[in-house]
Amino acid sequence: MRLSRSLAPIAVAAVLLMSLPQEASPHAREDKAPDLFGAACYSKITGSRVTAYCHNPYPDVDRVRLHIECDRWWDVDSDGAPVEAGPAQTVRLDGRCWKEVRSVWVSHQKA
Repeated sequence: MRLSRSLAPIAVAAVLLMSLPQEASPHAREDKAPDLFGAACYSKITGSRVTAYCHNPYPDVDRVRLHIECDRWWDVDSDGAPVEAGPAQTVRLDGRCWKEVRSVWVSHQKA
C-alpha cells in the first residue's frame, strides 16, 4: 500500500514525534513536581539545653539528627543519634552544652 504524496510527510512527522523521548516532546511538563520530603522542625534553646520538635507530614520516613555547636572552645559540640520520623509523626530531639549554645540545626536523611 502506497501513501499519497500529500499524506507521506504527515506520516513521517507523526512517526518522528512518537519516537522522541518524553522529555523532548513539546507536550512534556516543564515544571516537575517537587520531591515531597522532609520533616518540619523547630528548636528551642533554654540556657544550655536544646529541644527540637520535628513533624513529618509526608509518606516517606525522615531520619532527623540534632546538631549542637557550643559557644565555649572547651565545650564539646554534639551530633545526636538519628531518629526516624514516620509519616504524620512528631519526634522530640534534645541535647545540651555545659555552658552557652552557639547554634543548633537539624539534618534530614531519607530512610
